[in-house]
Amino acid sequence: MKVLILAGGFGTRLSEETDLIPKPLVRIGREPILVHIMKIYSHFGFNEFVVLLGYKGQMIKDYFNNKNDLQGMDVTFLDTGKNTDTGGRIKRAKKLINNEPFMLTYGDGLGNVNLSHLLEFHKNHPGLITMTSVQLASRFGILEIGKNDQVTKFKEKPKENEAWINGGFFVCESTVLDFIENDETVFEKKPLETLSNNGELFTFRHYEFWKCMDTLRDKRELDKLANLKNPPWKIFK
Repeated sequence: MKVLILAGGFGTRLSEETDLIPKPLVRIGREPILVHIMKIYSHFGFNEFVVLLGYKGQMIKDYFNNKNDLQGMDVTFLDTGKNTDTGGRIKRAKKLINNEPFMLTYGDGLGNVNLSHLLEFHKNHPGLITMTSVQLASRFGILEIGKNDQVTKFKEKPKENEAWINGGFFVCESTVLDFIENDETVFEKKPLETLSNNGELFTFRHYEFWKCMDTLRDKRELDKLANLKNPPWKIFK
């Protein structure tokens, strides 16, 4: 099964890094975040990658042309246009997908998602797409306030009762592409909204580690974790 990785965005919220290099090449520890993501998939036996390029895509190609330790991985680079949106990038891979189910994720998110369980979950429901969902702990403590401004309960950075959000790590049937109109289509808007309204979108809830590298703060937090003996996403050797 092919794995599509969205790797073409501008990464404007991480401009301290992305003014010079594309976001998927930003290093977490000693390797770019894209390599960490690919190694997660490879650990579960998914080794056919289609990297959907855009902004500074040639730099990503050049990096992999000089990298020799990704043995067993079959990596295809697809130029999808600098200004193409997420849906358009996915749609452009239609010929490479060849009417087969595929996996899909973002080139800036790490997690110890059990991809074998994810695929099994997808196969056992009738929908066209499975999205991994995660809960984020609040950055701040939560107050419950009663009469006379008395604090009746305090929770430090709670996770419970927080909304479930899109964590990437999708499994898609090929017909998902039919819900994408053109290069300007934002995958997370009309396509996913329509799939949800049609009862075709299911979610695989992930309760363990997940983190997206949106900002410099996120990058620094991931760097600290990368220096641990066992980083929480590093289920691979």
